[in-house]
Amino acid sequence: MKHIKLLFLLLAVLNFTACEKYTDVTPKGSLIVETASQFHEMVSLPGRGYPINNFQYLSDDQWMKESNVIGRTPNVDIINFTFDEKTERVGMFTQSSFYNQAYSYINRWNTIISLVDDSKGDEATKQLAKAEAKVYRAHDHFLLVNHYAKAYDPQTAATDGGICIMDKFDLEAKPKKSTVAQVYDFIQKDIDEALPYLQEKPLDVYHPSLAFAYALKAKIHLFKREVAQAKAAAEKSLSYNSQIFDMVAYAAEGGPTAKAITAGNNPEVLSFMYMTGITELNFAYINIISPELRDLYGNNDARFNLFYNSTHTSNLDIGSNTAYWATQYTKFFMPTVGMKTTEVYLMLAECYARENNFAEAVAVLNKLRAKRILAGGTVNLTVPTTRKETMDLVINERRRELILGFNRFFDLKRLNTEPEYAKTIVRKFPLVNKTVPQQTYTLQPNSRLYIIPFPLNALRMNPSLTLNTDERIPF
Repeated sequence: MKHIKLLFLLLAVLNFTACEKYTDVTPKGSLIVETASQFHEMVSLPGRGYPINNFQYLSDDQWMKESNVIGRTPNVDIINFTFDEKTERVGMFTQSSFYNQAYSYINRWNTIISLVDDSKGDEATKQLAKAEAKVYRAHDHFLLVNHYAKAYDPQTAATDGGICIMDKFDLEAKPKKSTVAQVYDFIQKDIDEALPYLQEKPLDVYHPSLAFAYALKAKIHLFKREVAQAKAAAEKSLSYNSQIFDMVAYAAEGGPTAKAITAGNNPEVLSFMYMTGITELNFAYINIISPELRDLYGNNDARFNLFYNSTHTSNLDIGSNTAYWATQYTKFFMPTVGMKTTEVYLMLAECYARENNFAEAVAVLNKLRAKRILAGGTVNLTVPTTRKETMDLVINERRRELILGFNRFFDLKRLNTEPEYAKTIVRKFPLVNKTVPQQTYTLQPNSRLYIIPFPLNALRMNPSLTLNTDERIPF
């Protein structure tokens, strides 16, 4: 059989720009791949990272150090942090590390999907390789569409501008932008086609499991407000893995300073993906949480007490009631981008709340809180009498549990499409520096800031790619 020569050694960090041409790189190494097993092994990508710097300060959970804002020339971080809608952002995104990174991963998955059938080996291994690659392809399209487009709204998704769908390995492809509905249809199709061939226990933690695939399926349905389907998928995911890491017991053991917990040792981790480059929570001082989130944790929450520092005089503005993630990634793996069992529990709780099953929703939350709340704290929440109150409990627990990464930004976007849960974010800044006037900054639920502009290099190379915001392209 003719050898299939794939240029993959540095694929995860290639300077790939989707919607220009499918690939335009000069790799520094190559690998001969000719068997189905080798294609399957290529799904494993330990250093898979996703930057969040395009949007992180639009979340009400994150904060900036005052010296990084006051007196500084406005950049994307400052524009987002001060909710500045007057400044055109497009010119600031000449390129995007997230955009390049996500589409480079899709390039990898498409290569596997397109070429594995012509490789040597048994049919089952080929089907498994394709299925795993399809699940990851679905995941990366999900991140992209929620980054660069409006949140899925059943009333407008069929006409809302989305992203370019990359569905095959094609060196010269210049696809047109699809709608949000079309992207979600593509994502769901990938997941559903993959499910029959996936494994309960895959080759290693870098391969997607059935628990992960059903968790992702639940998330897609939830974002589309398909509650019954989301609940069924969440329950199916939990049937494969329902473990919750016991942070209360972990605290009694001494926490991360006494015992490191990597991804392979954390039973609730469903997918091994990183935030911010190739190390989890790298340069942790930039990941400062807001006073609002700090207050949500209270004083007896292991999620805060084990991992955050609120007293560091250099990394924080003392007196601001902020804190930062202070545990090195080698000490505890927190899947801020990937999924974990506790997110599945929280999706299940949300489904119960949306179905007006308030007691069931709170029971799920309390099961999680039993592994999170330390002595002296309130483990069991009281069952509310309204859906809004129950949903508020779920949303707040999501904020405590699904920290940093993409989750809160995406949650704000999707919930803002529902008047009952839409939130106007109000931020007063600065909190400590008294030499400059304190101002109040407001982010409305329908703000254009929630849609990140495509990078200029992609817009230049593909005329059919248009912005999903009302901002002007500077050329």
